[in-house]
Amino acid sequence: MKLKPILIFLYITQLSVAQNSFNQLQKLFVKEYTALEIPNLQINYVQNLNSIKNKMDIEKQEKFFLKIKKNLKQVPFQNLTEYEKLDYQIMKYETVLNLERIALEKQWDTSIKLDDNKSIYTIKNGKKWYAYLLKRWVNANVNPDDIFQFGLREIEFVKTQMTQLQKKSGHHKINFDKFLKDSSFFYFKVSDIQKAFEKTKLLVNKKADTLFPYINKVQDVKIKKGNNPSLTQVPAYYNNGTFFYNYFDKPFNKRQIDWIYIHEAIPGHHYQLMINNLIHRTEIQALFWYPGFAEGWGAYVEFLGKELGAYKTIYDEYGKWEWDLIRSVRVALDVGINYYGWSDIKAQNFWKKYIINKDDIGLREIERMKRWPAQVVTYKYGANIFLNKLDKAKKENEFSYKSFHKHLLKYGDIPLELL
Repeated sequence: MKLKPILIFLYITQLSVAQNSFNQLQKLFVKEYTALEIPNLQINYVQNLNSIKNKMDIEKQEKFFLKIKKNLKQVPFQNLTEYEKLDYQIMKYETVLNLERIALEKQWDTSIKLDDNKSIYTIKNGKKWYAYLLKRWVNANVNPDDIFQFGLREIEFVKTQMTQLQKKSGHHKINFDKFLKDSSFFYFKVSDIQKAFEKTKLLVNKKADTLFPYINKVQDVKIKKGNNPSLTQVPAYYNNGTFFYNYFDKPFNKRQIDWIYIHEAIPGHHYQLMINNLIHRTEIQALFWYPGFAEGWGAYVEFLGKELGAYKTIYDEYGKWEWDLIRSVRVALDVGINYYGWSDIKAQNFWKKYIINKDDIGLREIERMKRWPAQVVTYKYGANIFLNKLDKAKKENEFSYKSFHKHLLKYGDIPLELL
């Protein structure tokens, strides 16, 4: 049945009015959200709580988000364009999370003196604060109990992968653990560490273009020894075009070279952040950063080491799983410490149950999780989301890593649930 011209005209007119109305809402969101000067998410929970604004400012924030919530309900979502739908979903996502934050901030006493040597569990509404931070760091649809179980499952999965490689080596488990402590598996000079990372960089550069889009448009990444004392608790970090590795006069494990480079440089953080500058991003997207996506991406690409020309030996691959076990244990530990209220002794015993002869790392990581609640969960949870999507994509006809990754990175970092 053909529509009469007058009906077509009315439909187009209504569609145009709806889009103009949403465009106004987009502009209003950017302008008023920016004017509110809501503090950025800090990695240290004490810094987050100390940056809570005064009662009047919090009420302004609440009024703004309630207005956005009301206006979004009146938007005909099905009539929006592709990027308008994305903005709509991000505004909705941010409104829900910010109203949850505001509800907690309204109950907070800013005169309380905080100590980041104690977990967030110990403060007023500590469990609720942790549940909120878990959503903010990871994804809005997660909860602590499910994340704890996820961590336990990942521990068992990773240990299985490590056992398979140990058997493949031909060494009995006890002999295998002793063998990995041999001096041949370590670097003792900064110059040797630097050369090893540069070598991996060359290997990865040869293959990266076959798996990832825009590689030839991404600027070169620099590699340097770490120089930030506030980040001494991590093996490496990325900042402003440079990948930094930490070395503190202790033997540097060769099995860390490949996965660390892939995670921090190309196709990890350096690459993913550069992509944000190469693709179309809306003004609303530019207001936010989603660590579940960013850290999850860095952990995900480590699984493609062989495809990238790295992990030449089973020991290189084993090194990736060694750190993945630490990440998996941290997921459950983070919930245990910050939501279940585990003592240091209980946390240390949990660590020792799964990770042998690395008590110094365990102590360091437990202190990190008390200061930085929920942050360590981003790696495993985000990587799991990407890996599940990869498994599904591989079942499709004419699967291509390059096309798959171009699709994943189309909008840059967004909330994981919007993927």
